[in-house]
Amino acid sequence: MSVPVAPGRWPFLGHTPALLRQRFAFTDSLREHGEIVKLHLGPAPVYFVASPRLVHEVLVTAGPKFRKGAMFDKFRPFVGNGLVLSNGDFHLRQRRLMQPAFHRDRLVAYAEIMRRAAAGLSGSWRAGEVRMIEEDMQSLAVTIVGEALFSTDLGKEAIAEARRSIFVIIQQGMIRALSPKFVEKLPVPGNRRFDEAIARMQGIVVEVIRDWRRESTDRGDLLSMLLLAGMTDEQARDEVLTLLTAGIETTALALAWTFHELGRHPEVEARVHAEVDEVLGGRPVTVDDLPRLTYVRQVVDEVLRLYPLWMLMRRTLTDVDLGGARLPEGAEVIVSPHALHHDPASFADPDRFDPGRWAPERAADVPKGAFVPFGAGTRQCIGNRFAQNEIVITVATVAARWRLVPVPGRPVRVKFTSAAYPESLPMTAVPR
Repeated sequence: MSVPVAPGRWPFLGHTPALLRQRFAFTDSLREHGEIVKLHLGPAPVYFVASPRLVHEVLVTAGPKFRKGAMFDKFRPFVGNGLVLSNGDFHLRQRRLMQPAFHRDRLVAYAEIMRRAAAGLSGSWRAGEVRMIEEDMQSLAVTIVGEALFSTDLGKEAIAEARRSIFVIIQQGMIRALSPKFVEKLPVPGNRRFDEAIARMQGIVVEVIRDWRRESTDRGDLLSMLLLAGMTDEQARDEVLTLLTAGIETTALALAWTFHELGRHPEVEARVHAEVDEVLGGRPVTVDDLPRLTYVRQVVDEVLRLYPLWMLMRRTLTDVDLGGARLPEGAEVIVSPHALHHDPASFADPDRFDPGRWAPERAADVPKGAFVPFGAGTRQCIGNRFAQNEIVITVATVAARWRLVPVPGRPVRVKFTSAAYPESLPMTAVPR
């Protein structure tokens, strides 16, 4: 079967201008041309997989025939060979070393970090104060991951540096990942900010690791678990940088968009408040409360559907027959969670915010491969439960005390990089 080529290809640059200019609109439109569509990043051909059925095959059933793709190769020189970027036996070994850090007993400890951080942030708000919610949630996500990783004074410096640098790395890194090689050498401000941010983050993480080695004691944080598991300084550095970059963006954005959607939908907000009041009864949330916060979880799943990562890449390890198309060994494959989550064949009226679609009787009808906010298969994000707990705990903690009300006359604009970012999200804190 021949694979159709997407429209909009430029000489030399291929489809890169369309990807960077139109972003989500371009990748969302590709399903109109078939289940698999050929693109070109510069001169290099890639295969865009548009249907849930074939995405499930790439990520799950035929997962062993694929490894991480070119987009991840672009990041490896900067954030190392951590769990998100590594492949093969090394990846499996690192995942086994890290798995204990995400067992239930550890998630209980992280839940208290999450609750305390969310309570501290919301406790600093004043009635009638306008908060820039996207900034608050970015800061909160950095604090939570940072405190889970580091427990020392030097760790606090690393957290401060992460606040300064992580979102520069993520956003500029996506531009670099989709651009031809020569672009990253150009003396433009974006490249300079990216290089400086990476150098600062690498420097402070190495310093924290050296500080730990001087005492070699279990401090109860994630870094201690990595080093006590036998990782070298280089491996630990790579995993810390990976956790900082991969563990912050999804949750920060999901939290910002959750409060935005609750502010726009008072009837949903009222149900969230009623459930939080009933389950918590005025006490702080704990990890044992999470299974009972069922409607809050539906709201969170709907936000993760509406505002997911833009894309991820895989590379074939051998010739692969995918949906009747023959992909050669070494072929680059793109999967777009955003395009999948906005496919009307999987989700009726896909641009509408509807937490009810995640009620059990409706969620059962969602096709395999159609909802992949954390990936799927053996390469699913190891911290997915950490992230989901963080979002629900924060929403419950804030909702117990506050309503966040959109500021009239301040339309929310979106900027598209590796995901949909609110350009500005001012909301007024109103006590309940």
